[in-house]
Amino acid sequence: MKQEIVTVGLDLAKSVFQVHAIGSDGAVLIRRKLRRAEVIGFFTDLPSCLVGMEACASAHHWARELIALGHEVRLMPPAYVKPYVKRGKTDAADAEAICEAVTRPTMRFVAVKTVEQQAVLMLHKSRDLMVRQRTMLINALRGHLAEYGIVTGIDAGGVTAMLKALHERQEELPAHARSALHGLAAQLRALTSEIDRLEAQILAWHRADETSRRLATIPGIGPITASAISAAVPDASLFRSGRQFAAWLGLTPRANSSGGKERLGGITKQGDGYLRRLLVVGATAVMRMTRKNADRQPWMAQLLERKPAKIATVALANKTARIAWAVMSRKEVYAAETA
Repeated sequence: MKQEIVTVGLDLAKSVFQVHAIGSDGAVLIRRKLRRAEVIGFFTDLPSCLVGMEACASAHHWARELIALGHEVRLMPPAYVKPYVKRGKTDAADAEAICEAVTRPTMRFVAVKTVEQQAVLMLHKSRDLMVRQRTMLINALRGHLAEYGIVTGIDAGGVTAMLKALHERQEELPAHARSALHGLAAQLRALTSEIDRLEAQILAWHRADETSRRLATIPGIGPITASAISAAVPDASLFRSGRQFAAWLGLTPRANSSGGKERLGGITKQGDGYLRRLLVVGATAVMRMTRKNADRQPWMAQLLERKPAKIATVALANKTARIAWAVMSRKEVYAAETA
């Protein structure tokens, strides 16, 4: 009697995919390669089974496709799959490791994102890229203008003054310098306009998303951070606690304990660096307000008396992440007196 496939490990790639399928007794039933055009047909002919994949590029797309075919799909962080690779680095070994890892009871999984959630995250990633490009253009313009004695402030007003000075004193510059600097200035204006357009779309999605609006009630979280968390974490129940959520963001101390001695270092900086950066930036704003009025954040004010500002800021970001998990899990708005 032919065994039925119950678990499949699928190693994703651009063109050639690797499949490793086992039966209920763990026996290997299929070990083969698939071209990209053959993947859907292969899984269409399979009975409903558990399919494991690494959470990498295109993983959410394939997960949605296979779920539509009736399969149960689980995505796993690649770092958690790597220990199950027995020896060497081949596609077949990776698929076998995925097939084994997906059945482990202690394995942690990644929620499959919808098309809309991925679209919002693309807005965030595109905005983040353009903000970095804008910073590069500003630094280049400031450095080049300084070579001709044109120096302005480094704040937002300094950028406006720099562009104004370029326009007013352009006759003092050589022709080639004018051509290069005006090209950079034109790119800077275009990038600023595009960033504003993306932020308007993010704000519109934030206003339409209930979870994002609830997250925005937390001090230190604005529409940008709230929409990013809401889109990146579609299912907060995947985390057992707020501390696990903060650890996923890399905001908890790195443990290096042995022999009964606990040694804690700096934060791990693992997980989603974009969300972590947004939370730390928001915590910095809260810290600045706390220094002006300690009554607004008593916990932060007491922490600032004992710790340096940067350490206190990261600690507040950790606390904010835990509150965000509670808000998402309980589907409630933030209440300061019960937080």
